[in-house]
Amino acid sequence: MASKVTAPLFAADGAANGDVTLAPAFFGIEPNIPVMHQVVTAQLAAARAGTHSTKTRSEVRGGGRKPWRQKGLGRARHGSIRSPIWVGGGVAHGPKPRDYSQRTPKKMKQLAIRSALSARAGDGQVRVVEDLAWPEPKTNRARELFEKIGAGPKVLVILSPADETAYLSMRNLPTVITNDSGQLNTYDVVWADTIVFTSETLDLVTGAAGYEVSESDFVKDEPGSPVEDDEASEDGEG
Repeated sequence: MASKVTAPLFAADGAANGDVTLAPAFFGIEPNIPVMHQVVTAQLAAARAGTHSTKTRSEVRGGGRKPWRQKGLGRARHGSIRSPIWVGGGVAHGPKPRDYSQRTPKKMKQLAIRSALSARAGDGQVRVVEDLAWPEPKTNRARELFEKIGAGPKVLVILSPADETAYLSMRNLPTVITNDSGQLNTYDVVWADTIVFTSETLDLVTGAAGYEVSESDFVKDEPGSPVEDDEASEDGEG
């Protein structure tokens, strides 16, 4: 059974406003590290352009004749000045244009993002802001907000399309990444020290369909924990 997971709730000016309960299926499962690693590796591989290219000995210019005769000069035999052992020659086994992308099942991606979110929630690094409808874009306002809510050096902020002013306020901060709720990915969550949601985007993320968690995915309560003690006392009263 999943334990209750909460995150601090803040107003738009950074004032504390209690706690909000997070969906256990997204923020309360046991992080699956191997799946997270595979998904992040695939995401980084897909970002590679794969356009690097070298020329083989058949593609470089020159080398149409034998540089010197086979025998009699006391020098090593060579058949072409475009051999890989010659300066200016072709490259042996060099890189050629290729596609580095890896196929990753959809359910694996969904399990990875939930594992990453659960890891951050377990470390107390998830924040929720009620609303970011600021009247005008100001970078200082965004910087002050992150200081008040105790965000780490690297921050991932999940915004909705209506939060244009907040996006303009945060885009100049070098250690802040803003992302749409539909573009939330494992690499960004793993990269960030703190994840900041708005009330709207938190509902959008947790309302997304996809991977169905099982009982084995949830964090197990330790023996003697308050949850088990409460359950035991209830059984005794009955």
